[in-house]
Amino acid sequence: MSSRPYLIQALSPLHAGTGQSVAAIDLPIARMRATATPFVPGSSVKGVLRHARRPADNADAAVKDRYAAVFGPTRSADGADGDDASIDHAGALMVGDARLLALPVRSFRGTYALATSPFLLHLAGRDLAAEPALGAPPAIPSLPTGDRVARVGKQSWNLHKDHVYLEELDLPAAAEPAVDRWADFIARALPGAEHALIEHRLCVVDDDTMTFLWETATQIDTRVRICSDRGIVAKGALWTEESLPPETLLVGLMTASVSLRKGVDMDSAAILDAAVPKGGEVLQFGGKATVGRGRCVLYTWPREVAPVGKGAKR
Repeated sequence: MSSRPYLIQALSPLHAGTGQSVAAIDLPIARMRATATPFVPGSSVKGVLRHARRPADNADAAVKDRYAAVFGPTRSADGADGDDASIDHAGALMVGDARLLALPVRSFRGTYALATSPFLLHLAGRDLAAEPALGAPPAIPSLPTGDRVARVGKQSWNLHKDHVYLEELDLPAAAEPAVDRWADFIARALPGAEHALIEHRLCVVDDDTMTFLWETATQIDTRVRICSDRGIVAKGALWTEESLPPETLLVGLMTASVSLRKGVDMDSAAILDAAVPKGGEVLQFGGKATVGRGRCVLYTWPREVAPVGKGAKR
């Protein structure tokens, strides 16, 4: 078995929904049952990758066999493909959910901050630790128990006179090296032009504050449907949609076994190489694509990196 953490960066509002209303929001985003943490289901991520890697109809049989080895057989409505995943074999690729890592939040200084918390970093550390080549994830910044506080990097754009101001929250803040180490670790998955987004904006808040932010700082859009023959809002056609805002970061883990398809010799690393884009790839996640939702970039971390800390290279 091989594992590979992946990072999703939202370039436009991301709506991975539940298909049912909750309270005042008609179309909310998907959240974990126990913690209410926003996430993108692994089945959705795998479906996007499967669609992106689908070979052309006139592709060689060997190409189609490798595709089936990675994602599993595909049976068309008329059975023309000839395979059935229920009786032939499963795909070798397994994709875990992409959980929230950092949420962009309006800031009094620096325009916005990328807010995360010890709880989110702990969950991310589990996934990142599954790839030994990355080295151990950094230590989680320490925050006083029970206090509404924040920790930022030494070059934070959000720090203002020992405070950060996120939405309407006034949080005592201080610079801490552990935040810089996490910013450096996360930034290694991104191209160089994106490093400043992490290094200067990462802000670790306490878990209670983070819970408040992921419940109230998401993007809510009110939409209507126009009656085609009258040019006015159709009766009853008014609804609200929730989305994760652009610049949101989510992290997940992909694993793979060796190929289970007869005649296709692929080890677990080859399965991951065939499924995961190199250097970042723009993909469409979630719903509402025709109105600009879900444009994201999927990255993976370089498999060989220098230890995190002083003198580490990117």
